[in-house]
Amino acid sequence: MSLADVIAGERNEEGIAAAIGVLKQRFGERLNTGASMREQHGHTTTYLPNQQPDAVVFPQSADEVKDIVRICADHKVPIIPFGAGSSLEGQLNAPSGGISIDMVNMNRVLRVNAEDLDCVVEPGITREDLNVHLRDTGLFFPIDPGANASIGGMTATRASGTNAVRYGTMKDNVLSLTVVTADGQEITTGSRAKKSSAGYDLTRLFVGSEGTLGVITSVTLRLYGIPQAITAGVCPFPTVDDAVNTVIMTIQMGIPVARIELLDALSMRATNAHSGLDYPETPALFVEFHGTDAYAAEQAELFGEIAAEFGGGDFMWASEQEERNRLWKARHNAYWSGLQLRPGANGITTDVCVPISRLGECIRETQDDIAETGLIAPIVGHVGDGNFHVLLLIDQNNSDEIGKAEAFAERLSARALSMEGTCTGEHGIGQGKKSILKRELDGAMHPMRRIKAALDPGNIMNPGKIFPPR
Repeated sequence: MSLADVIAGERNEEGIAAAIGVLKQRFGERLNTGASMREQHGHTTTYLPNQQPDAVVFPQSADEVKDIVRICADHKVPIIPFGAGSSLEGQLNAPSGGISIDMVNMNRVLRVNAEDLDCVVEPGITREDLNVHLRDTGLFFPIDPGANASIGGMTATRASGTNAVRYGTMKDNVLSLTVVTADGQEITTGSRAKKSSAGYDLTRLFVGSEGTLGVITSVTLRLYGIPQAITAGVCPFPTVDDAVNTVIMTIQMGIPVARIELLDALSMRATNAHSGLDYPETPALFVEFHGTDAYAAEQAELFGEIAAEFGGGDFMWASEQEERNRLWKARHNAYWSGLQLRPGANGITTDVCVPISRLGECIRETQDDIAETGLIAPIVGHVGDGNFHVLLLIDQNNSDEIGKAEAFAERLSARALSMEGTCTGEHGIGQGKKSILKRELDGAMHPMRRIKAALDPGNIMNPGKIFPPR
């Protein structure tokens, strides 16, 4: 993560002005050039500087998306797709200006195939709204990145979250896409079949492409039956290593845990203060089990026995929905809880992912690094996947602190790579991790660039993201 990667690109002033004129005629009041609207559609989630688009347009159909892309392609104007705005690595910035395509009005559920356990949705619907729509069918969509993100944005960033240890990530749960490519053509990447050997796997190519290859106009998703029973709980541990060893043993024993989240001692302190809880302020695992009443309870009991072997304290678990919701609300508020550890500070949140066998070592070395750097930085993690997040609390006006935070983030990524991990498990690359991606993928960057050039020869699709300067 580096401010050096957030550089302004060349602007096509004449083309931008011409495209805005044509779009204004086509979309009228659904094209907005107001300063506040443009600022909202730049990157505002972390300390990365806001680079605004020149206009924001609100399509209501795939045909309108095709019109927007064709107009921008004709005038060589950048396009930045926009979902709910919750990305964390500058994916939404417009370093060369251009047009932000806000998909908020494309938020319909197009089809639910209950017998086949799938549905087709427009990209602007959020995960929470989708699950409200699905509630009466007895089905749900499990991917839960914390924020109420849009399905299109989750697809574009290959999101995952707390349920990934059981249900996988977006790459595992997107069956097919329709995408408008840089020439204004809409393509379908697959079918509703649960498996296929037909041609290249274009669906997986666009999942995680961060808007650099096309604009998603519909998503076919895998669904699951709502569990008969859900049991959740919290278990404190003496050390992070004890908690991680419990996770490893739980997974090795084949216990189908649905969620297993780690909060370090600092995060637990912040969570208690923010959510009015009184959990022990030591490293802790938040866990959840799905199944029948008897099976979910049995899983919880087995987990408690494993935790006890590694020094786990009282395993406090409950099946009542109100108590479970209270527990997971506290976990999902970890970002806001962490900010209260240093009132007035800005949060730089970054993530890495390593093989689970190296997770305890990686977190321990990261905590030592934080202590040596003198920063305040709570840690939370989707530890069933080897993925954890660090929230660095800094004074945005203090260049020394920003420099320390950037250097720390670089070391964290290098540490993960040295352990055969990745520089990001779910935040993506955007602008913030372009230089690190080059280090991680090395020679694989060349075919990636060739794919980008083949699908977007004019480089109008979210330029300045993922690929570092040559």
